[in-house]
Amino acid sequence: FSRVNASCAATDRFVQAGTTVRPFERMQFLRGSEMLFMDLAWGVPEVMTLRDLVHEFFLRELECWIKTDVDAISFLDDWGSQTNLLISPVMWRQLFKPLYLDYCEIIHGAGKKVFFHSDGYIRSIIPDLIEIGVDAVNSQLFCQDIEEIGREFKGQITFWGEIDRQWVLPFGTPADVRAAVQRVRTALEDGSGGVIAQCEWGNDVSAENIEAVFEAWL
Repeated sequence: FSRVNASCAATDRFVQAGTTVRPFERMQFLRGSEMLFMDLAWGVPEVMTLRDLVHEFFLRELECWIKTDVDAISFLDDWGSQTNLLISPVMWRQLFKPLYLDYCEIIHGAGKKVFFHSDGYIRSIIPDLIEIGVDAVNSQLFCQDIEEIGREFKGQITFWGEIDRQWVLPFGTPADVRAAVQRVRTALEDGSGGVIAQCEWGNDVSAENIEAVFEAWL
């Protein structure tokens, strides 16, 4: 953490820190995904004990992060399949939304911004993320109806990038990439901001397509 503060002191740029805070995924790492889903479906009491232990660990981690001079703190959980949440929105609100609310309150209490990442289709919980105070969300926009998300939520939360890494980036042309960036900007920018330029890629993506992303943003 001392190195983090040294880096912050050396720049006037906005600094966002990534953390290991990911309660749903950590529960899967400890229990195994299949067993955890069965525990949740059956309402096994011990699953709540596991959730609370993981949550307490992450609260302690965040208490360390808020003492640094970073401007934003991020946490994550991959909640979506290609078409829906991995659990019901009702269960998500009962079991995991309260944890995220705690994280947001701790981070905001220190005067910092909240960044949240989740892969997959998470349309049904975007209103909840807005409600608990997430400032910027990074999700797989191209799994969802980007225009509908813009109509519903533009101006209420910042969309932290994402250009389709399943099809457009690995298989598209630079022209396809530029069109994808324009689609995101048209749907989600509100005239004064609203979208952070960002994309994620693997070894199967050409340098030309990555360059096209950021050229289109500029």
